[in-house]
Amino acid sequence: MRILTLVALMFGLTGTAAAQMAAGDANTVDLELVLAVDISYSMDEDELRLQREGYVAAITSKPVIDAIKEGVYGRIAVAYVEWAGTEQQNLLIDWQIIDGPGTAQAFADKLAESSTNRAYRTSISAALDFSSRLFAKNAYEGTRRVIDISGDGPNNQGNVVTFMRDLVVSMGIGINGLPLALKAPNSGSVDIQNLEAYYRECVIGGPGAFVIPVAGKNEFAEAIRTKLVLEISAIEPQARVIPVQNKAVNCMMGEKIWRDRYGDGIQDNWQ
Repeated sequence: MRILTLVALMFGLTGTAAAQMAAGDANTVDLELVLAVDISYSMDEDELRLQREGYVAAITSKPVIDAIKEGVYGRIAVAYVEWAGTEQQNLLIDWQIIDGPGTAQAFADKLAESSTNRAYRTSISAALDFSSRLFAKNAYEGTRRVIDISGDGPNNQGNVVTFMRDLVVSMGIGINGLPLALKAPNSGSVDIQNLEAYYRECVIGGPGAFVIPVAGKNEFAEAIRTKLVLEISAIEPQARVIPVQNKAVNCMMGEKIWRDRYGDGIQDNWQ
């Protein structure tokens, strides 16, 4: 632990004292991380499978394990949530400590063995609300708290996404994004042209928040791995830091597209 070694040298700590500092309380972690994953019907079954496989591979990869071990405490707490509309948020895997290959593999095995589901609508705001409440329910104390949210479309149901983003950030929780721009928008969908810009301006928040877009199915695994390493290491990717607000991005565009296409009363549709 390079950080702890420097601290020990500065304050003349013995090896035992430094080791105790590194261990901390068993429930103290470097990061509390919620992985919030979109399962709306706009994701086809192949994309859902690739997304699931990407998380399974990333959480057990050497770069992710190395990033965890480089932390002050050498461990993180992770929960996995699947979400779609306002009525569909599911805690698929409850909080679990990951501190090395064994615990990472146990988490990955649970994920790989879970069935995949799909549900209607897209409520990023409800996903953020549900995910933010999980931090108060766990037994861990992290130096950082982050929601990592992936999705392939804009918010079209529930609270205004910017309201919920600002509320979550005010709690000291960071939000990073993985916008999935896998298909070009067509006349029958409620997708948008520049999902990365929407996520950057309307969804992510907190110090060092970033987005890593996925533009092709072959990019899933690498994007997820890179995102996890950045979150665990608290590294700010220069190109992804939140810019000055772009007023050209309408954060209510998803709701508007839905109303224009389907009206206010339609609840069950493919998206």
